[in-house]
Amino acid sequence: MKALILVGGFGTRLRPLTLSFPKPLVDFANKPMILHQIEALKSIGVTEVVLAINYQPEVMLNFLKEFESNLGMKITCSQETEPLGTAGPLALARDKLLDESGDPFFVLNSDVISEYPLSEMVRFHRSHGGEASIMVTKVDEPSKYGVVVTEEGTGKVERFVEKPKIFVGNKINAGIYLLNPSVLDRIELRPTSIEKEVFPKIAADQGLFAMVLPGFWMDIGQPRDYITGLRFYLQSLRKREPSKLTVGHNIVGNVLVHESAVIGEGCLIGPDVAIGANCVVESGVRLSRCTVMRGVRIKKHACVSSSIVGWHSTVGKWARIENMTILGEDVHVCDEIYSNGGVVLPHKQIKSSILKPEIVM
Repeated sequence: MKALILVGGFGTRLRPLTLSFPKPLVDFANKPMILHQIEALKSIGVTEVVLAINYQPEVMLNFLKEFESNLGMKITCSQETEPLGTAGPLALARDKLLDESGDPFFVLNSDVISEYPLSEMVRFHRSHGGEASIMVTKVDEPSKYGVVVTEEGTGKVERFVEKPKIFVGNKINAGIYLLNPSVLDRIELRPTSIEKEVFPKIAADQGLFAMVLPGFWMDIGQPRDYITGLRFYLQSLRKREPSKLTVGHNIVGNVLVHESAVIGEGCLIGPDVAIGANCVVESGVRLSRCTVMRGVRIKKHACVSSSIVGWHSTVGKWARIENMTILGEDVHVCDEIYSNGGVVLPHKQIKSSILKPEIVM
């Protein structure tokens, strides 16, 4: 089987992290976002992944060469010269997705993190015999989304309702699809929305079915959702592979620490923390609900909460970083700084006593 991952555009919602790396290569739970998806696809027998990309394709491919070899998969790029929406990239990659087997292929949005029940989706797709399957997830406030209305029992999609003012259901598109090759015949090589232009036509032909996604789902394309997604991911890891989580007298709740990281005495880590490779967390540090990316140093008695610390950054002694502060790559925060939100662009040094919630240029 094959798969196409919609890598998307410039990742502006996740700046300043995406000023250093394309969004799919931004670390999430100690590995690039896109690697979570590629590994899930590999585990169910997908042999080739196509990345639909219009931004820094050479960076993506160079980075993924090592993983291509280690995973034994073919990873290629299909590069857009203009934005083609969510369906146009499928038409552009048509020759890469079609083969003699006639097997269906997966399409995933790169922002999505979940438990990826892909084998269950294959069984569901084969059971209904339709042309396309989409994964849907239940939400508490469906009026904020486009709702997928399905037939009770079969999962057949009847229609889509954008931001309904009256209750018509609580299932929304989760950005994971399994499509027969015939779907490509419905898509022209032009900017096209698969959600608004392609799927409604398949539904009208009685060929679109929706499977409710078990477990968690989150679009982690912006910082607040990224932090929430980390909490969901670590909760899921606790259920599926608890041995991967870190335990100890200084650990509270679900915490993921890379084996190469060094944690000092008297620290309190957790809940919902990921600490990347080659990090140094000095004594007396407090970390909660945050990501500390590879190569970071957190100095003595600093506190980081509800924030993201980018690659190779430093947080000074007794500094306090909280309330959705996002530090880009190689940012150095001096001792005793207080940050109550905001983002800092890469390669900066912060010396002022209070970092206000704004972009530091």
